[in-house]
Amino acid sequence: MAEIQEKSKGGGKQKKKHIHLDFTPMVDMNMLLITFFMLCTSLSKPQTMEISMPSKDKVPEEEQTKVQDTRAITLLLDGDNKIFYYFGEPDFQNYNSLVRTSYEATGIRQVLLKRNKKVNNEMNDLKREKIEKKLSDEEFATRSTEIKKDKSAPVVIIKATDKANYKNLIDALNEMQICSISKYAVVDITEADEFLLQNWEAKGGLIHETVTE
Repeated sequence: MAEIQEKSKGGGKQKKKHIHLDFTPMVDMNMLLITFFMLCTSLSKPQTMEISMPSKDKVPEEEQTKVQDTRAITLLLDGDNKIFYYFGEPDFQNYNSLVRTSYEATGIRQVLLKRNKKVNNEMNDLKREKIEKKLSDEEFATRSTEIKKDKSAPVVIIKATDKANYKNLIDALNEMQICSISKYAVVDITEADEFLLQNWEAKGGLIHETVTE
């Protein structure tokens, strides 16, 4: 509460008023509000993302599983928010086989949606059924797992250079969830991939220099 104290001085001078504010009731009110919101507000549940990391075990080359060219998509994350992709095995003779895109909805997302069209359409239908409460959580999880086992679905390999930042990787992983990509992995970038990026910047000039030498 506020109290006004008046002090008068002799000689007919004007009285001075000093205001004293008591914040004790305000503190009590704040504590009540905090307690109320703590009891009535549900805490947000942490959301996790499953990431397939490469195995550290050494596997002989003849035993390594080779992904079909029609399914493999490799994403190269570079500095200045640059992102590139190529399908199947890299073509070192043609620098245009490495395509630059963006993290926008009209960029890499459209590429992934086009390659994963069948699975994505089925997942959208399944999500619609869940929203309409035609499916339980267990049924949704079971059916979504079956849909994502489609053998025509793409396999995405994500590689980042030292120039890429953490946000670039998170954005790339978000696109995996948005586009219903079930098989993807984050692996170390190779010298061959570094060459692809450098040759793209040189517009194929590195290949020309190699042949000339």
